[in-house]
Amino acid sequence: MSSWCNGPFLGFDTETTGVDVVSDRIVSAALVHRDGDSTRVRTWLLDPGVEIPEAASSIHGISTERARAEGTAPSVALEEMASLIVEAQLEGVPVVAYNAAFDLAILDNELTRYGLPRLADRLGRSCLPVVDPLVLDRGLDPEREGQRKLVDLCVHYEVPEQGSLHTAEVDVVATLDVLSRIAARFPRIGQRTLEDLHGWQVGRYREWAEQFNAWRLGQGLTGPGVDPGWPQPLAAAPVVTGA
Repeated sequence: MSSWCNGPFLGFDTETTGVDVVSDRIVSAALVHRDGDSTRVRTWLLDPGVEIPEAASSIHGISTERARAEGTAPSVALEEMASLIVEAQLEGVPVVAYNAAFDLAILDNELTRYGLPRLADRLGRSCLPVVDPLVLDRGLDPEREGQRKLVDLCVHYEVPEQGSLHTAEVDVVATLDVLSRIAARFPRIGQRTLEDLHGWQVGRYREWAEQFNAWRLGQGLTGPGVDPGWPQPLAAAPVVTGA
């Protein structure tokens, strides 16, 4: 029986100036189209138009000086990314992203910042078929202790190291490899349709977010906590300005 697990997939990842999907900017990104043994990689280096904090540069290795000297104008790069994602979606190819709620939200907010249509507006529908190995892993193996960063899942699912993580294209390849191992270990997810799997992930993410936010309250932590929406936040999309 044919299964979505056989592909094709479009992997997506970004490296950014920080972790705020509203105020931070995309510095680099990668899209990896995998179909069987065929893999096509497209990468971008952007000049975000703002200083890249040293803390962010220490993670992905991209300095403000390099981004300014070598980076593409964000409006050009963002349009190319969005167009390729929408093209794949219209062909029924799911987006695969690790912690998709971050990457898709920051992409949409960047598109708004530069006066470009968001993904849902381009598609004419709000739901993008997305597969998120982080959400799958949490939902399928919720009792496992330890962290669930991409590097942790690579170790847990015995994905060989292909290069330094926190480079967008390396992270995407690792994400696709982790997804393959998850599908092999939990074959029941391959019996679901993409639409059904998407809805299952929405529910699992909401459960996790509610539990995490309850834990935060129990610890006396303040602030809004985690938005329970996946792969896009439930909160109204902010008006992002200041290109």
